Amino acid sequence: MASSFGKVFSITSWGESHGPAVGVVLDGCPAGLELSEADIQADLDKRRVGQSEVTSPRNESDRVQILSGVFNGLTMGTPISMLVWNQDQDSSKYEDIKDKFRPGHADYSYLAKYGVRDHRGGGRSSARETVGRVAAGAVARKLLAREGVKIVGYTAELAGLIAQRVDFDEINRNIVRCPDPEVAPLMVAAVLKAKEENDSLGGIAEIRAVGVPPGLGEPVFDKLDADIAKAMISIGATKGIEFGSGFAMARMQGSQSNDPFVNKGGKVGTVENKAGGILGGISTGEDIVVRLAVKPTSSIAREQNTINTSGEATKIEVKGRHDPTIIVRLVPVAEAMMALVLADHLLRQRLARVTFE
Repeated sequence: MASSFGKVFSITSWGESHGPAVGVVLDGCPAGLELSEADIQADLDKRRVGQSEVTSPRNESDRVQILSGVFNGLTMGTPISMLVWNQDQDSSKYEDIKDKFRPGHADYSYLAKYGVRDHRGGGRSSARETVGRVAAGAVARKLLAREGVKIVGYTAELAGLIAQRVDFDEINRNIVRCPDPEVAPLMVAAVLKAKEENDSLGGIAEIRAVGVPPGLGEPVFDKLDADIAKAMISIGATKGIEFGSGFAMARMQGSQSNDPFVNKGGKVGTVENKAGGILGGISTGEDIVVRLAVKPTSSIAREQNTINTSGEATKIEVKGRHDPTIIVRLVPVAEAMMALVLADHLLRQRLARVTFE
């Protein structure tokens, strides 16, 4: 099972949803970076369950422990191992459906691949796996901050409601992480309505990386946008992705999609950043802008049709504690994956050419 990601700045996540713990091993982080558990905890708190009425009520503190790779507050250049104990898992809710395939989940495809599966919340296919990604992403974020790179994610659309303006300061002021203070309460109301109806909602998350230097990425298979796309699609609920103007370019002419280069205070830039900060697989120095289509949470407390492991038609009602929309807690995961890709390519870029003083 491929549980590793990255080439120079690389991670291996481990653990299952209802196992004793989840975590990650991060390799390739340079020595001398100031790092504490508090730095990592801030990002984990944004993805944890039980944080508001629009997230799962499962009660997990998600307190991180750094087991290796840090001494006296500094990274040592050695593997950084981080652990989070599972404290509030309830596997009993899955006993009645352990032989049934949950609609929208990976139950059948996982069984088809391995011949065995962990029915307790999906095991490795559970969103609980992303704890390790966020922990490692927090380290990547600190590394990138030294280069002036900032990563911001938010809910751009939810239940068909679209944020009309982007105020970065507003994102953490509401429980749906919407950057528009007028649209945010409408989104909250829509989620609570779906929750009352035992249903769930999907949406669109937007992730921006500001201050990315030009030149990151490779021109062929390891294009920066290709690696970001893989990172984002690897998040379980992501079903679509676009950069910059994205799919709108399919309805344009070349004269409309081309974005003239201009001088921006002594730096090369473009008029509208239609490419989303990447051309030819390499960063341009403009903001990297990526949007993710996020599907509704598959676990809903409604009776649905399915089949069991014997191929017999049956009914299923998924019980337990689940998010009425996954996008709120997906945003910090997507931020982490963006950080991991950029940190990896930043370190790789330092090996790309010989520079003479």
